[in-house]
Amino acid sequence: MSEPRLHVVLYNPEIPPNTGNVGRLCVGIGARLHVVHPIGFSMDQRQVRRAGLDYWKHVDLVEHEDGDAFWAWAEGRRIHLYSSHGTATYASVTHEPGDVLVFGRESVGLPKDIIAKHGALTIPMDGPTRSLNLSNAVAIVVYNALQTVAPTLF
Repeated sequence: MSEPRLHVVLYNPEIPPNTGNVGRLCVGIGARLHVVHPIGFSMDQRQVRRAGLDYWKHVDLVEHEDGDAFWAWAEGRRIHLYSSHGTATYASVTHEPGDVLVFGRESVGLPKDIIAKHGALTIPMDGPTRSLNLSNAVAIVVYNALQTVAPTLF
């Protein structure tokens, strides 16, 4: 496989339509979608395909059996984690082609030990909301990254 513009990682996602929406986004911008198991649904579920519309068949998808398999694959790559518990903002990083953008599960985000080991970036919010919808957060971060990874798109 050739190297995509970006690698978008959903770490233990729980909601099929979010995964479908992110897959559709990945098709639209030339990114590879990675799904780290265990997940809260079957990748064959109609809801995943429905959110991805007829683009789902074009998703460049890699499924990792578990976190250990994912981290073995990710070793040596530029990795950026995103969490409501991050300390710097998502816009504080200059991205490069092939960067790995990691997002946690909808209900609890990324495991705290992973954030402690790798650090995390956040999307600032003002108000009582604890977090954004996963697919919305991915879209915000990915389009920010594309400004440096694929500036000709803008």
